[in-house]
Amino acid sequence: MGCGTSVATESQAKQSEKELTYKFFYSITQRADESPKAPSPALAIKAAVLIQRWYRRYMARIEIRRRYTWSIFQSIEYAGEQDQLQLSSFFTFMLDNFTHLGGESPDLISQFLDPTSDPMKEEGRAAKYEKIEVPDSYPGPHLSFPLTVAHTNALLRAFKQQQQHLHARYVLQLLHETKKFLKKMPNIIHLSTSYTKEITICGDLHGKLDDLLLIFYKNGLPSTENPYVFNGDFVDRGKKSVEILIILFAFLLLYPNDMHLNRGNHEDHIMNLRYGFTKEVMQKYRSHGREILLLLQDVFSLLPLATIIDNKVLIVHGGVSDMTDLDYLASIERHKFKSALRPPRMSIDSSQDKGRRKTKGQLPAQFSGGHRSISTRYSSNHLMKPSSGASLSPSSSSSLSSSIPESRRMSDVQEKDTSTTSNGQHPLHHRSISPAGILEVPFLDSDVTITPKVPSWEEMEWKQIVDLLWSDPKNQNGCSPNSFRGGGCYFGPDVTLTLLKKYRLKMLIRSHECKQEGYELCHDGQVITIFSASNYYEEGSNRGAYIKLGPDLVPRFFQYQVSKFTRRMTLQQRVSVAEGSALKSLREKLYAHRSELIAAFKQYDTYNTGKLKLTVLDGVCESFLGTVSTSDWASAVELVLRLDLPWRTLRSRLVRLAPDGSVEYLSCFEDLHMEQPIKEQVTPSLVETLYRYRTDLEIIFNMIDKDHSGLISIEEFRQTWRLFSSHLHIHVDNAAIDDLARSIDFNKDGSIDFNEFLEAFRVVHKLDSKEKH
Repeated sequence: MGCGTSVATESQAKQSEKELTYKFFYSITQRADESPKAPSPALAIKAAVLIQRWYRRYMARIEIRRRYTWSIFQSIEYAGEQDQLQLSSFFTFMLDNFTHLGGESPDLISQFLDPTSDPMKEEGRAAKYEKIEVPDSYPGPHLSFPLTVAHTNALLRAFKQQQQHLHARYVLQLLHETKKFLKKMPNIIHLSTSYTKEITICGDLHGKLDDLLLIFYKNGLPSTENPYVFNGDFVDRGKKSVEILIILFAFLLLYPNDMHLNRGNHEDHIMNLRYGFTKEVMQKYRSHGREILLLLQDVFSLLPLATIIDNKVLIVHGGVSDMTDLDYLASIERHKFKSALRPPRMSIDSSQDKGRRKTKGQLPAQFSGGHRSISTRYSSNHLMKPSSGASLSPSSSSSLSSSIPESRRMSDVQEKDTSTTSNGQHPLHHRSISPAGILEVPFLDSDVTITPKVPSWEEMEWKQIVDLLWSDPKNQNGCSPNSFRGGGCYFGPDVTLTLLKKYRLKMLIRSHECKQEGYELCHDGQVITIFSASNYYEEGSNRGAYIKLGPDLVPRFFQYQVSKFTRRMTLQQRVSVAEGSALKSLREKLYAHRSELIAAFKQYDTYNTGKLKLTVLDGVCESFLGTVSTSDWASAVELVLRLDLPWRTLRSRLVRLAPDGSVEYLSCFEDLHMEQPIKEQVTPSLVETLYRYRTDLEIIFNMIDKDHSGLISIEEFRQTWRLFSSHLHIHVDNAAIDDLARSIDFNKDGSIDFNEFLEAFRVVHKLDSKEKH
């Protein structure tokens, strides 16, 4: 009754609005042979009010779509980072513990992950570029060192015109020279402004060369009069990461006092495995790709960690924590940490640490107790895998993020967040030792355990670096584990204020988070996020921006958007394009968890009807036997995916309603199918599991493929999957693995092509396939 009356009244109101608007426009549009009549003032006002009301409703609907589109993109991005952290913990376990347990470190991982070389002590990836000949037919730019302005202009011109890639000889030589230069640089760069120049600060570029070229076009090339600071994340995701690095390193060598590069969390060879940079290098430089990647490991590890301008503005990629100590950071040997995803190996013999204490002095006060301990966050924060019951949320500093209360979001870790136990013992020893007296391997889903080891100085240094590269600001006070990303921490306004006061700083500039306008201020304007990759998620999804700082240290923001088509699109079109892309990614996420979702839905669907019925009486949702409310449907999806999205709003875009108002929950899978279905003898659950972890497996395949042929044997596939399945606690018998391997080998040549593997698990959207045909 209530709903019916409401609908009728609203319908009548809409009809009268239309009639009134029609009367208004009719009164002001007369035939040519009629004398014009002035509209009634009352009628004009009413029409203006109606037009304004309609426009506000239209913009509100657009804003709702824009917000949930942004939430989808961000949640899926951070979920991917969690997956990468989980995979890196698997690599860490294999490298650090298998030999200790009496086994041998697996070839498939150790051949690529080479963390033992020291770029400061050895020239071992020594320059071999002299032996590489550049053919006379090579049409690209030629480099000679020291570089000149003519060289950088030639690089910019060649990359803008999309000519042939820079020759491998010059790439290796450029990296070698960059490595030699970075060895001399401190961990924290100190800059000063003058009355004659400003400093430009840029955020993440992520392989988007057009953004870099537009910045240079609008703001000028780097020079002694136009200094720059690029705040990390130059690579991954985009297709032009190699070109960006070449340009930045060339200007770094040309203007060493006016071009500055901070390290980001993507300047990390393990991150590059998942997010595209490793693949890009191997595709562009097949014969020398491996050598370039190994040299880049050294270069990335030597990048400075922070920049300070006029002793007042701190610039780091991610953020800070309540344990950040700039004095201690200045003394860290940063080159030892090739990957921030891999904690350093813990030494059983602590004698090395004792020797280092003599040269480095005592640990900062926050490491020794009385403060939230570093080892507590080591096990619950830095590289964590969220618990199944945790509700995850992005940084609450974003006004566009759909967030949940901080108390609920962090409830899974707050119970553990104590600095000492009742007996005064360090929490690492209190919590990590099992009843059997053995230490469980941190961050790893594995039954294998090892004996306790004494935390080393390297670990403490590593934790400082992780916080700088991975942390995000939040609106609430305090410092808590960054459960949504899986690494670093959330730091509140009080943490920011404490750090700024301690070091007499004015503000903190960081990047690391995509913002729709390209920048965002939080913590009373003391923290600025700057992001320079426009169209990061999708065409028209966000602007890019950069900051200019003069002697007055008042930031000036410059926005832009690189696009050949965005300017010609209306707001409605831009939102629709981004929304379609986001929903497509979300549907694939649903498909990857199909079995779990169906099981969760059936917990409410007691009669197995395939529907979740929504009964509405007098505007109140009521649940009867065999039916559930929309809130229960949303709860089931969130329980499985843990993406913290507005599922009630998204329901109409993901599932179909039956005529009786019930939710046909199986309809969310109807528009998706495998392009090349696996043979029937392979169990559906195994196929779904492989689809879900196909990216992780592809990474491992690339590490197995020593000759980069794109092929691995069926036996190597079996061994890889058995190893990975033990890490995931997935029990699959050998016969099922053999059936799967034979099914993926489409051409029956006894080996599995990466392309064959990816095609076997490529999900096709039926609507997309119809458009192609």
